[in-house]
Amino acid sequence: MTALRSTTRRTRWRIGLLASGLSVLLAALGMTFAVSAQAAAGCRVVYTAPNQWPGGFTANVAVTNLGDTINNWSLTWTFPSGQQVTQAWNANVTSSGANVTATNVGYNGTIATNATVSFGFNGSWTGANTAPSSFALNGVTCTGSVGPTTPPTTQPPTSPPPTGNPTNPAAAVAAMEPGWNLGNSFDATGDGETSWGNPRVTAQLLDNIKAQGFKSVRIPVTWGQHHGAAPNYTINPTYLNRVKEVVDWALADDFYVMINIHHDSWQWIANMPANRTTVLARYNAIWTQVANTFRNSSPKLVFESVNEPQFTGSSGDAQNAALLHELNTSFHGIVRQSGGNNATRLLVLPTLHTSSDQARIDELVATFDALDDPNLIATYHFYGYWPFSVNVAGGTRFDATVQQDLTDAFDRIHTAFTARGIPVILGEYGLLGFDRHTGTIQQGEKLKFFEFLGHYARARQITTMWWDNGQHFNRNTHQWNDPELFAQIKSSWTTRSGTASSDQVFTARSGAVTAKSLTLNLNGTSFVGLRHGNTDLVRGTDYTVSGNQLTLTAAALTRLSGDRAYGTNAVLSARFSQGVPWRINLVTYDRPVLQNATGTTGSFTIPTTFRGDQLATMEATYADGSNAGPHNWTPFKEFDHTFAPNYTANNIVLKPEFFAEVNDNSRVTLRFHFWSGEIVTYYVTRSGGNVTGTTS
Repeated sequence: MTALRSTTRRTRWRIGLLASGLSVLLAALGMTFAVSAQAAAGCRVVYTAPNQWPGGFTANVAVTNLGDTINNWSLTWTFPSGQQVTQAWNANVTSSGANVTATNVGYNGTIATNATVSFGFNGSWTGANTAPSSFALNGVTCTGSVGPTTPPTTQPPTSPPPTGNPTNPAAAVAAMEPGWNLGNSFDATGDGETSWGNPRVTAQLLDNIKAQGFKSVRIPVTWGQHHGAAPNYTINPTYLNRVKEVVDWALADDFYVMINIHHDSWQWIANMPANRTTVLARYNAIWTQVANTFRNSSPKLVFESVNEPQFTGSSGDAQNAALLHELNTSFHGIVRQSGGNNATRLLVLPTLHTSSDQARIDELVATFDALDDPNLIATYHFYGYWPFSVNVAGGTRFDATVQQDLTDAFDRIHTAFTARGIPVILGEYGLLGFDRHTGTIQQGEKLKFFEFLGHYARARQITTMWWDNGQHFNRNTHQWNDPELFAQIKSSWTTRSGTASSDQVFTARSGAVTAKSLTLNLNGTSFVGLRHGNTDLVRGTDYTVSGNQLTLTAAALTRLSGDRAYGTNAVLSARFSQGVPWRINLVTYDRPVLQNATGTTGSFTIPTTFRGDQLATMEATYADGSNAGPHNWTPFKEFDHTFAPNYTANNIVLKPEFFAEVNDNSRVTLRFHFWSGEIVTYYVTRSGGNVTGTTS
């Protein structure tokens, strides 16, 4: 994306968003009015009503001071249609008939020159809900022009620009690529950063992450168990200082750093529909303290309003959108009013659930429209097409459906934000299933997913932050647990890599060796050659290439497979003109053998001789053909959640979660699908807490 200066981007927002702000908000949130009562003696007011329902509405008010700094403010207006304010936040609001007065609360009483303070309220209406046409700030009618109430004897003081003003937010966000998440440390919901199993964070850890090539670090922080009671919600100074210590280490390493409010989102912020005032007060208190602590930190420190926002017991999409808009705008106002580098610090705002669904994107666009701040960043999360991400419903391969799901999501984000000059950070990405079991997502299919994700993020100008809760980079040894995965991801930051339809070539030990073919996915590269160890295989003798078909000859497979012991006999490396090589395992196998077994619903295993093969998925159906077990909309059960292979113990485990949703005294047919293509049938019958398994 061509870099845009802040002034350019502001102009584009006004043309592309503000000029159509009413229609955007109307489409996204139900109904909107916008009045810019352009202030005379130094103020401007923007009033929007993004949500309306029969008898009620939500409104947001942004007040910009165009004159001298104000300490303690009072905004007055009259409702044309006799509306009434029923609940307010970020301001104290009182009414006398149709006349309304809003005054500051403790943390937003000062409005510097050209600064903006925002507040919101819920109101009631009957007949009509006409927007106010005039506002007065401290008795002065707001018209948008600068004219002092009394002739000044001296030139009014002006505030010096904050240091480190990010004059090009798009360039700054581009410089954050690639990013890494310090997951399950400060976001752990126990009594400290080690309560979820990771060691205490060290400066050396961050040094090592820097050495891997990462340019930014997201440090998720959960605050809820580290602050005092209402009304101040004072953050434990030891905890706050510890967070600052790690942030300072990362800044000293020249990282861009993002901190946020993290698991608080589901712990207590989710209760906002039923307890709006308390939740908002607690949220505001946390951000007030965090903003003040970091107000003079490097501009390379970025704030994210809330992680994966969600609301329990809301009335639906409209209320969810209104609540998130309220949180985001309150966060924005608190940070901006705290001064220092916070006046222009890059701020990150999420969609609801950090979703990339169009409706959620539209809601966030409306918030960007209302705030009209050039130093804002949009964020979302992406963990892939769900059946593939957890391996359920037969989602074993990175196929066209999985790829289309990714491109659709990234395209929607690009159209709404990056194409308009609004930077985007993919704050978390990964696959859900590979946290649980190394075989949940097959290695080659996993590599193809990440190769394509990195490529498409670059194509859509989206900065990425890989989610790592300790399962990827070992925080004790400072080594990658899966170096091949990291190599593929790192390569995707700058280029594409060739892949193939599989990273496995299976040859049955019980049969004759025959030639085997794979389809090459060139991804814009060209095929260079095939190598075994340090030896180049001979094209035309060991393999042939015709178009995108790579064929291994029977003679080469026979030689490379040696004594044809079960399992991987040789590893080949397909090399391309760019990117990382593609590993191909030559596997000797025979059809797996399962045995009869007895057990309980709490502990049942099937003795299995895998004979070189590996399990891909499992079907479960009743005699009438209907689906058995959890997720009964599909016969294919979720890998590791309901079943899992244990190659060391030579068995397949059927988990209690599977039997919990199996009918009593019903025979279930299981069909185990293996990566060789073999399908082995097995039968289980649950009788109360007992389970019997048979091969016939």
